[in-house]
Amino acid sequence: MAGDDDDEATDALPEDLDVSGYVGPYVFPNNNRRRVPGYLYLGLAVACLAAWGLTRDGDPVLVNTGYLWAALGLAAVAVYHLVAGWDLDFDEQDALVVATRTVGFPVGHASAQMGWRGARSRPTWRILLYSAENPPARRGLVLVDGVDGEVIDWFVEDNPEDWSELEGGLTAGQRQESP
Repeated sequence: MAGDDDDEATDALPEDLDVSGYVGPYVFPNNNRRRVPGYLYLGLAVACLAAWGLTRDGDPVLVNTGYLWAALGLAAVAVYHLVAGWDLDFDEQDALVVATRTVGFPVGHASAQMGWRGARSRPTWRILLYSAENPPARRGLVLVDGVDGEVIDWFVEDNPEDWSELEGGLTAGQRQESP
């Protein structure tokens, strides 16, 4: 019977997840791309307002006050997109440099995550840093503004994680079976 052959079933990663196709470092998209839909919404708002305004004098069948409300709603969304379209002037590497200067210890492993704060969605880098020792003795969290590179807040503490069991790997005597 056709379709019963296991050789026909294959599993493959999409091209964008294929590691063998790596072409360079990832570039985080700029927040100012929010302005594009803002201008589109603004254009639609103007079109709705024009359609409503041109047919106000007669007795329109398809154009009514719903067009006016749609124009107002689209204009409000457009304004939000335009004011929230910050330029991301500090990338994750710039933020990591600022965070390293802030914590005051040599950094080993670090991780950067983009977040947004406030009603206008100002881009903010969240940088998690570990000290360079093995295992790390200290860790820190630094919030760096993505627009001007200002440190918003930071926190450093001794690393509370106990990795002593993991040094050198586990031997057969150290392994515990789960009940």
